[in-house]
Amino acid sequence: MKENQPLSGLDSAVTSDGAVAVARLRQYIDQSERLVFFGGAGVSTESGIPDFRSPDGLYRQKYAYPPEEILSRSFFNRRPELFFDFYRDKILHLDAKPNAAHEKLAELEKAGRLTAVITQNIDGLHQAAGAQNVLELHGSVQRNYCVSCHRFYDAAAIAASAGVPRCACGGIIKPDVVLYEEALDDETMWQAQKHIQAADLLIVGGTSLSVYPAAGLIRFFNRGPLVLINKSETAYDQKADLLINDGIAKVLSQIEVKPLISGGAAAAGVRQAGAGQAADDPPGK
Repeated sequence: MKENQPLSGLDSAVTSDGAVAVARLRQYIDQSERLVFFGGAGVSTESGIPDFRSPDGLYRQKYAYPPEEILSRSFFNRRPELFFDFYRDKILHLDAKPNAAHEKLAELEKAGRLTAVITQNIDGLHQAAGAQNVLELHGSVQRNYCVSCHRFYDAAAIAASAGVPRCACGGIIKPDVVLYEEALDDETMWQAQKHIQAADLLIVGGTSLSVYPAAGLIRFFNRGPLVLINKSETAYDQKADLLINDGIAKVLSQIEVKPLISGGAAAAGVRQAGAGQAADDPPGK
């Protein structure tokens, strides 16, 4: 357990045994008032959105240019027509629906237990499930802005466009997502750090914690149990108080949400629907 651990009566239990692990997770959640969830691509893959780094991910497929190059700001500036061909074909998944993980997290927030969802994904599915305080480290496909006049366009406008989407003013419309060579949004990172530092329970799901600087946020947590839920190993497995090697939707669907009777600290979480941001790694990883 971590220093200043506020949850009582719980012993450390690093395990991948399904029934035991889920029972322990229920205990952690039932005693938490300031739960924070940090999620990655594995949350979205269970809604049918492909990831980047798995054996079948985009990085393993063959294109005229490497995906890392296509998804860079310099490539966007130099070859916008090829960027948008790839973006519409491989990045936009507007038919995807929230899964049990998105829905359970929104339920935990509504119950007053969860203060923030911090996500590396760009699909907007947490908000679609009803979550309010979502910090999108890598931006969102749901937001697009003209690079000249900054007029807003939704994702449907980009999906329906052909070639390079342009604003009425003639400027190129850029998705508000992370591209290589772009920097993180300082305010969003600060909000994420603040929520993690104040959390009494941190659940990390659907991420290998291999993408920085986003994964570095975990180091700011030291006030309670650290729970890792991922199908494969992560860089933090040895530091976890509870380790569950399974799908995040399957695990969270087994949680019964109990309202926070006290209306405690969780209800005081900062309500900020994540503004656009960027990082030095592509969206949703």
